[in-house]
Amino acid sequence: MTLLSYGRYCDEVLAQTDALRAVLRGADLTATVPTCPDWNLRQLAVHVGGAHRWVGEIVRGRAAEDVPEERVPGFEGPGSEDPAALDAWLAEGAEAAVAALREAGPDTEVWTWAWERRTAFWARRMTHETVVHRADAALAAQVPYTVAPEVAADTIEEWLRIVSFVQEGGEDPEASELRGGGRSLHLHATDVPGAEWLIELGEDRFTWRHAHEKATVALRGPLTDLMLVFNRRLEPGSERVEVLGDAELLDFWLDRSSFG
Repeated sequence: MTLLSYGRYCDEVLAQTDALRAVLRGADLTATVPTCPDWNLRQLAVHVGGAHRWVGEIVRGRAAEDVPEERVPGFEGPGSEDPAALDAWLAEGAEAAVAALREAGPDTEVWTWAWERRTAFWARRMTHETVVHRADAALAAQVPYTVAPEVAADTIEEWLRIVSFVQEGGEDPEASELRGGGRSLHLHATDVPGAEWLIELGEDRFTWRHAHEKATVALRGPLTDLMLVFNRRLEPGSERVEVLGDAELLDFWLDRSSFG
């Protein structure tokens, strides 16, 4: 499994937004999102669309520092409760963000909150922000959810990188607990050859690699479902996946990596 291309990330931001818009059409926008219970479907959509606009503003302005939300035009939503206005607002925000990303290319230096200060970070981040929140929307609307295997795999790997970054920073006490020699987790996709990850909790920090090895706990199932469990969008007790070994360690990992 490797990173997707910059162009593919840009394409996915648009495709995932279109898929999110399809979920929202005809859905009850006041329905509570089970995996984000503080939001209803409309609030979830505004969160995603606001993120797109925020990133578009950062990239267009070649921002060297964080851009406050109040300086992002249209950040708070379409200003109308009309579902058609929300749909158009989502499409416009994604298109504008992607246009800015494509114009800048992957290596333009911009502010990010993370380990690299390049536009490539934002293309990847907005892809997976939209992928995961589309899953939230599908759960709330009670409709099927699918995602391409290479995108699902990259969603897992990006989240591992984010958790590692937070742990390295030492400012999140829960992420700091993801260590302890001799314990490991194995993610094994049953439908995609090679889609396996071994996460090892070392004395100071965790590391991960692609491997098929015995671990303290193994999570097995279709790749999309592994991604959903890993992002806390599907319970590990679901009949769609199988947990072998120390289930408490998997719960420990999911609990300590639940920021964001």
